[in-house]
Amino acid sequence: MPELPEVEITRRGIAPLLEGQAVNGVTLRHTGLRWPFPENLSDTLTGHTIRSVGRRSKYLLLDFAHGTLLIHLGMSGRLRILPANVLPNPHDHFDLELENAVLRLTDPRRFGAVLWHPVENGPVADHPLFRKLGLEPFDPTFSGDYLHEKCRQRKSSIKQVLLAGHIVVGVGNIYASECLFWAGIAPQTPANQISRSRCDQLAESIRTVLATALQQGGTTLRDFAHPDGQAGYFQMNNAVYGRAGEPCRQCDHPIKQIRQGQRSTFYCPHCQT
Repeated sequence: MPELPEVEITRRGIAPLLEGQAVNGVTLRHTGLRWPFPENLSDTLTGHTIRSVGRRSKYLLLDFAHGTLLIHLGMSGRLRILPANVLPNPHDHFDLELENAVLRLTDPRRFGAVLWHPVENGPVADHPLFRKLGLEPFDPTFSGDYLHEKCRQRKSSIKQVLLAGHIVVGVGNIYASECLFWAGIAPQTPANQISRSRCDQLAESIRTVLATALQQGGTTLRDFAHPDGQAGYFQMNNAVYGRAGEPCRQCDHPIKQIRQGQRSTFYCPHCQT
């Protein structure tokens, strides 16, 4: 599924084409995705101008003077800006219509979301979906100290703690395996047993891996593509993810695959302890 790098790349791709544009209408081709579409969304947005395009965790935030439109790409979603006359396919569920173009959400598995947060409900940071989220990985306050303090309160495996997003956001399944490899930490390790020095290493690996993924255009396994259709290529350099049985790039031991919380985890038993 799209993780933080893929969502941030999408944001960067659509922002220059959306910011300052007025909405001419909204087309909904289903009753909803993960949750129902907001009622009267076309009336709510038509005639209003998109002031900015932001991101919180894996949510895109289209800011208007009277509220914020939240878009989540789910497991298989992608956004494209297309000419207004391009016909939709069966998996195109949401169009935000602009003057000469359309922002189109394609979501074959329909795990994404389009939600509206009116300004009278307070800052978008107070939205129920955001209240329990952790820090952004590039937030200056995200550090080994912070990570160690938060991990001391959790007995679950460090892989599951990273995926939960309550300490740091955006480290999804692919990047969690990669970050733990470069930090030398076994994914089954209870979070509260990780030392301060190893938390320093993990915080640094999270920043480095996600920054590298951004530079390399994200990861394209099946569905993800940039708004212009290009694919990411981070997956070509994965240290462990998707490489079960292949030799570790550092020690030549076979990469192992296990299941944690119904998700695949990849790691090197020799390099990660």
